[in-house]
Amino acid sequence: MIQISDIRVPEGSDDRHIIKKAAHILGVRPDDIHDLKIVKRSKDARKRNNILDVYTVSVRAEDEEGLVSRVSDRSVSIRGEKAYSFPHHGERHAGHRPVVIGFGPAGIFTALLLAHEGYRPLVYERGKSIEEREYDVESFFRTGCLLPDSNVQFGEGGAGTFSDGKLSTGVKDRNGRKEFILETFVRHGADTAILTDSHPHIGTDRLREIIPSLRREIEALGGTIRFGAKLTGIEADTGIKGIYINGDEYIPAGEVFLCLGHSARDTFRMLYDTGLTMESKAFAVGVRAEHKRRMIDEAMRQESAGYKLTYHCRDGRGVYSFCMCPGGYVVNASSETGHLTVNGMSYSLRNGRNSNAAIVCTITPEDYAAFGNDALAGVRFQKSLEKKAYEECGGMIPYQRYGDFRAGRISEDFGEVQPACKGKYSSGNIRNVLPGYICDDIIEAMPSFGRRISGYDSEDTLFAGVEARTSSPVRILRGEDMQSLSIKGVYPVGEGAGYAGGIMSAALDGMKSAEAYISA
Repeated sequence: MIQISDIRVPEGSDDRHIIKKAAHILGVRPDDIHDLKIVKRSKDARKRNNILDVYTVSVRAEDEEGLVSRVSDRSVSIRGEKAYSFPHHGERHAGHRPVVIGFGPAGIFTALLLAHEGYRPLVYERGKSIEEREYDVESFFRTGCLLPDSNVQFGEGGAGTFSDGKLSTGVKDRNGRKEFILETFVRHGADTAILTDSHPHIGTDRLREIIPSLRREIEALGGTIRFGAKLTGIEADTGIKGIYINGDEYIPAGEVFLCLGHSARDTFRMLYDTGLTMESKAFAVGVRAEHKRRMIDEAMRQESAGYKLTYHCRDGRGVYSFCMCPGGYVVNASSETGHLTVNGMSYSLRNGRNSNAAIVCTITPEDYAAFGNDALAGVRFQKSLEKKAYEECGGMIPYQRYGDFRAGRISEDFGEVQPACKGKYSSGNIRNVLPGYICDDIIEAMPSFGRRISGYDSEDTLFAGVEARTSSPVRILRGEDMQSLSIKGVYPVGEGAGYAGGIMSAALDGMKSAEAYISA
């Protein structure tokens, strides 16, 4: 098939208009175009009086390679079919059932592939099922009473369940894995629009329905999933022998997939003490910036608008937006008593009164060297920030107008933008929480963001803090066979292991790890 990108047509144009434009680009008649398929769809709303739909499409035509060679347009190429193929089976795996630790995106798609290929995985998740977890999380938002193993971070579906459900990723994939993941979500109830949207999202409300359906498919294929089952130890020499669940329950194991979330700090400590090869890594910390959705939509000239902002500071660090949630809510995403961190989420309609995004600053191991030079130094740095955030407002989320953040004073009121928040909040001084250089870099970046989105750096822009868990602060080292460098049979997978940064990339990493096991 021929793929044509960046086809721009007036908003609301039908397929005939798209075919006509594709034919013009290829220099053929519209009747010569067959089997139009929309690959991606987006919108260009930069000119209010000329809003365009932008498509990437694939089509069939006679002599496709000859057509492409004659067209001097970089948007035209030959597109090979990318249907996902399950890997060929290797010759081992005669022993124990494979074990999957964690049931977030990485664990779900690791287990799904293993189950599809007949390996009947054993899945252990420290948190609760979504049905129970949802009750615990909503109760925490109302009361502030935190359950350490059932919260926004831990439980079925992982942290992504209480997020915007964004499925975008910059990970390159030539094997059809992305399409497999998207089609799997659709098969379990997601809107078919995620197959073609340039920035697909599901929404936390839909994810709470989709994830249990995925669980039931894995179970129907022979997998076993246990909740309230926390990994507390491993037995190994050069290879894995078994694991301990909830203290003293021993499970013999030949292969273990560590699909940990980025917040499994106690598990990181246990694995480090056991001798698993790990290192500290860069991540980012900052605040949640909250604006009226209407203001963002008008500036971006589209409904429920998203944005992506970056700025290179004079000190060499980068400040950027992360996990943007149109029409969403700031969320108390804490998972440890006496510590506080925030995240963002939105429902599938993205129609809340405010939009928010993390505004974060890059942090390297050199920046947190005061917390040690071992693999867990970044964890200690994160915890120090979260402890200060908790203490700033007695366990409530610290909020502050941007103008007051810049001046270093507590906000007496919140002005034009009122918090849209899941969890209790109060006025606080976030300058007391973040290191001075991070505050200075964010202040330096905000005028640049205001030039790109009018009103972004308004005095009444709200900051909520602290956003400390953008990604894992550790990396569990692995080889090309996807196994740990120090303990064979252990597969470090996904975001917690330091190899992903969101739902889609974690799911992709889970698939690659399962493939490595299946084909060995």
